Amino acid sequence: MTQKAKLRPEHLKYDKNGLLPAIVQDYKTGQVLMLAYMNLQSLKKTLKLGKTCFWSRSRKEYWVKGATSGNFQFVKTIAFDCDMDALLIKVRQIGVACHTGNRSCFYRKIK
Repeated sequence: MTQKAKLRPEHLKYDKNGLLPAIVQDYKTGQVLMLAYMNLQSLKKTLKLGKTCFWSRSRKEYWVKGATSGNFQFVKTIAFDCDMDALLIKVRQIGVACHTGNRSCFYRKIK
């Protein structure tokens, strides 16, 4: 059975650090571009701006994807999983998604 559910960002299940994993996918091709983390504030900012905004676990700060590189991600849809503890964000990617210069962060394979 398929259900369409809408809820407020504060109803999602954040981990003990207040974070959710966010899988970012190209809305046209379905290619997985990256994985990053969001907290409640970065998710709200994403919804407001229409561009992805994440929480950097290493730098302990917010970052809008593309703010320094120009490689913005314009949000098309945001879905959450059945456990309400992960996001799938479909975007229109401008430029590359990975800081290495690759289109996707998932460009290496395990042999």
